Formats: sequence, structure tokens, C-alpha cells
Amino acid sequence: MTDLSTLANMAEILGAIVVIGGLIFAIIQMRSLRQQRRELAAIELFRSFGNANFNKAYETVLALPEGLSRGEINKRDPKARSCAMLICTTMENIGVMTYQRIVPFQVVHNLMGSSAVLLWRRLDKWVGELREDLENPDAFEWFQWLAEKLEEHNDPDSGPAYEANKDWEPASLSAEI
Repeated sequence: MTDLSTLANMAEILGAIVVIGGLIFAIIQMRSLRQQRRELAAIELFRSFGNANFNKAYETVLALPEGLSRGEINKRDPKARSCAMLICTTMENIGVMTYQRIVPFQVVHNLMGSSAVLLWRRLDKWVGELREDLENPDAFEWFQWLAEKLEEHNDPDSGPAYEANKDWEPASLSAEI
């Protein structure tokens, strides 16, 4: 009987070890899946900036002076209204993904930090008037939030990336692949 009791105890211990091992494996897999999701979101973010329509809209909006009203923007360039809308909807999506931590803030900051702030400065009055016309204070709220957070967390002493990171070296080619 003692041998059977010992075997039963060992089986219980082995079962507990298997369950604990399964839980550890599940946690590792969940973390890996979350990291993959973030990386895919960052890739999609990068792709959105390679889009020809976005690039044209970016160029159009960036050429506008700050503080123009909706009417002034519409008069300035016939396509400016649709360009402003494309910029705002893209930045809105990026703001939501950043807030939800789907894309890490540092990735957004590095990819388009100053650009988002510059675009917001050119479109803030346009968005404000759009909110009034729509009677919807939430219109493009995440674009505003994103620009404000990027500006708040900008280190003016860091300088441009090509200066701040001039000593950067890759770990090794095989380790990065």
C-alpha cells in the first residue's frame, strides 16, 4: 500500500508541476502575442506614412500657415479640406492606438513626434470650427490628445535623432535578424 500511496503522491506532484508549467507557458505566449501585435501595429503605422495620399495630404497641410480657419483653408487650396480630413483621421487612429498602448508611445514619438505637433498646430483652428459646426466636442479628440502628449514629452535638449544618436551601433547583424 505504501508504494501505491507514494505513486499517487508523485502523480499529484507531477500533475501540479504540469499545470504550473502550462500556466508559465501560457503567460509567455500571451506576452509574445502582445509584442507581435505591437510590432504589427508599428509596421502599419509606418506603412500609413508611405501612402501616396497621406504624403500629398501631409505636404499640403504642412504648407499651410498656422491658425487658418476652415474657410481660409478651403479657399487656399481646393484639395486642402480633404487633405486636412485625411490627416485628422489618420492621426485620430494613431492617437487611439497610442492611448490603448497598441503602439508604444516611444515608437510613435520616434516615427512622427514633431510631425504630429506641426500638423496639429496647422489644423487646431480648423478642428475647433469643425467641432462647433458638428456640435461635437469629441471630433478628432485623439489627434489633439496625441499632439499634446507628444509636445509634453518632447525633450528640447535632445536635438534631432541624427545628432542625439550619432554614436549608435547595431548589436550585430545576426542578432537583429
